[in-house]
Amino acid sequence: MRQFFHDVALCVQSGLRGSEQFQCWFSGESTDFVRFNKSVIRQPGHVRQISLRLNLIEGRRHVSGVFGLSGQLDADRATLARMMEQLRAQLPELPDDPHLLLATEVNSTEHIVASRLPPAALIVDEVLRAAQGVDLVGILATGPVYRGFANSYGQRNWQESASFNLDWSLYQTRDKAVKSAYAGFEWSSAEFAAKFATATQQLEILKRTPVTVPPGGYRAYLTPTALNEMVGMLNWGGLSEKSLRTKQSSLRRMRDEGLCFNPAVTLRENTLDGLAPGFQAEGFIKPDSVLLVEQGKLVGSMISPRTAQEYDLSANGANTDESASSLDLAAGELAQATILAELGTGIFVSNLWYLNFSDRASCRITGMTRFATFWVEDGVIKAPLNVMRFDDSLFRVLGDKLIGLTRERELLIDGSSYGGRGTDSARMPGAMVKDLMFVL
Repeated sequence: MRQFFHDVALCVQSGLRGSEQFQCWFSGESTDFVRFNKSVIRQPGHVRQISLRLNLIEGRRHVSGVFGLSGQLDADRATLARMMEQLRAQLPELPDDPHLLLATEVNSTEHIVASRLPPAALIVDEVLRAAQGVDLVGILATGPVYRGFANSYGQRNWQESASFNLDWSLYQTRDKAVKSAYAGFEWSSAEFAAKFATATQQLEILKRTPVTVPPGGYRAYLTPTALNEMVGMLNWGGLSEKSLRTKQSSLRRMRDEGLCFNPAVTLRENTLDGLAPGFQAEGFIKPDSVLLVEQGKLVGSMISPRTAQEYDLSANGANTDESASSLDLAAGELAQATILAELGTGIFVSNLWYLNFSDRASCRITGMTRFATFWVEDGVIKAPLNVMRFDDSLFRVLGDKLIGLTRERELLIDGSSYGGRGTDSARMPGAMVKDLMFVL
C-alpha cells in the first residue's frame, strides 16, 4: 500500500501543467469484519478500499474532489487523469481564497507500526466461546489503516498501523442490554475476559425490576465511555480557535470571563499515543501533544491553517474542523476497584446517548442514559434504572461538582465505519460527580 501511495503521488505530480500545484490525502484500509447476532456469526467479510482527496491549486485558487482507487496503478492512471481534468476545468471559475495557507516547508515522515494483532479468526473464536449462554450482538473490525499526504513541493507523509475494535451488547429483554467495547493495538485475552465478565454480571442485574427516581441532582459515577460522550461534545466547536474568536465556542466563557474547570482537569490532544496520523490534510505536522486545559484553565485551542492565516497565528496541526482527534483527559486519584463504595448512594452511568447542547453558551449538555445504568445504595447495585434525561453544564460536571477522576483510564477508539474506519480515539478516566442534574 505504501508503494502504491508514492506511485499515485508521482502520477499526479507528472500531470501538473504550468504553475499548478497539488495536495492529496490518501486514505485506505484492509479490514476483516464480523457481525454477530444471537451469539453467532451473521456476516463475515473483508474490506480493502482506497480513496484519494485531490486538491488542485493555481495561485490562490483551488478546488478539490474525492474519488476511489482500485489499487492497481495501470487502471487508476486514467481515473487520476480524468479527475485532474475535471478539477482543472473548474479553477478559472473560482475566486481567490484569502485564507489559503500552504505547507511549503517540506516535512516528510514515515510511521509504520508492525501489527501485533492475532488473526481475526482467533479473536472470533474467543468471542464465540465467551458468548455461550448469552445473546450477543456486535461487530468486530480489525486490521491496518493507512493514511498518506503528498504535495507538489515533494513532501510525503505516511502512517500505517493496525488496530481492532470489538463493539458489542449483551441483550436481556425488550430495551434492556449491556453495551461494552474493547479496542486497542494488541489483543489481550485476559483483558477481554475481564470486560466480558463485567458485562455478564451487569446482565444478571438487568433481570431485576427496574426503578425510577424523581428528577433532581444525584451523586453519579460516569464510566470512561459515558464521560467520553460528554467531553467529546467539546469537539462541536468548543476547542476550535475559530469558534472561540467568533464567540460560538461552548468554552467561550473560559477565555472571555475566566471560568475554569476543576483543577483536576487537564485535557490535551495526544497525537503521539493516538490512532490518528501525525500530519493533517494540508500537510502540516501535528505536535506530539497540544495542551488545551491545564489544571482547569483553558490554555490552548485547535488551530487549523485557515484560522492561522486569518488571525495571523501559528497552526498546530488541526484539521479544517478544528476538532481533536486524540483527546486525552489526565487520570485522577480514585481507585476503580472501590468506585461503588466511593459512590455510596447514587447513579452508576455506563452509557449516555443522543447528546446535544441545550445551552451552548453555558456549555450545557442534555442527553439520555441508556443500557446498563444502575441505582446504587450504600455501595451496592440494587436495580437497573429506567431511562432518564440529564441536563447539566460541563462547567459544573467538570467544575465544582467534580469529586474526582479514576486512576485507571480506558482507550476508546472510534467505532464508526460508515464510508471507512475512523481514526479518532480518546483516553478517558471515569468521573465521580455530585448533583448531576436529571430532569426527566
